[in-house]
Amino acid sequence: MTIRDWSNFIGGRRALVTGAGAGIGRAIAIQMARAGAELWINDLSGERAEEACAEIIAEGGTARPVVADVCEGDSVAAMFETTGPLDILVNNAGSGVRSWADGALLVPFIETDPADWDPVLRVNLAGVLHVTRAYLPAMIERRWGRVLVIVSDAGRRGERRQVVYGAAKAAAMGFARGLAAEVGRDGVTVNCISLGSMKHAGLADAIAADPALETKLARNYPVGRLGRVDDPAPLAVLLCSDAAEWITGQVYPVDGGYAPAL
Repeated sequence: MTIRDWSNFIGGRRALVTGAGAGIGRAIAIQMARAGAELWINDLSGERAEEACAEIIAEGGTARPVVADVCEGDSVAAMFETTGPLDILVNNAGSGVRSWADGALLVPFIETDPADWDPVLRVNLAGVLHVTRAYLPAMIERRWGRVLVIVSDAGRRGERRQVVYGAAKAAAMGFARGLAAEVGRDGVTVNCISLGSMKHAGLADAIAADPALETKLARNYPVGRLGRVDDPAPLAVLLCSDAAEWITGQVYPVDGGYAPAL
């Protein structure tokens, strides 16, 4: 048996985290930099990407910004030209549940309009496809790679009034499982982290306006609180390391016990 030293989990690896200018993506990128990876921070906003890079650099890490729209194939191709081949890809960019940000109630499917579906499907599914397609060939060629997709319990468990969002996330999980079966023998693993309600972005704004909302939502979680943006980061580092070479095609909930995996 070979006993390896995992103390520097992803030291020397080059990683891209999409949608990493803020929130969960930023927390994952920071944790990966602390574990030794060289980061590319993708975001639609150059300012946000640069701010995230500055935080990593201030801690002694390496990070560079790259602006791209993951939903647009040409934009993703230009991003690849900037970054070159990478070892680790974290598909984090997503829309979230837009109704929180809009300050509106989540609505039943029959009250949605078909025009509302496309943006949700594009960023949560097509964006994952575009970015993975760009970076996967080089991983296969080098026979080492890690692809991680951030998904949601709305797709794993199913949630009322979030059915289109949940459908997109469920499709992303199906993509990850199928891809894992395709590329496992090429040294590439593909996994998902599934999140429950996270206290950031639109939901954080809604809670600030109505503090009772947090208490109400937290009742559904055995640990007694909503998610924090840094909760998934340690698992993300593990799944993207050599230590996880025999873990692929899996969906891991980081959700405070909301919907346990079987």
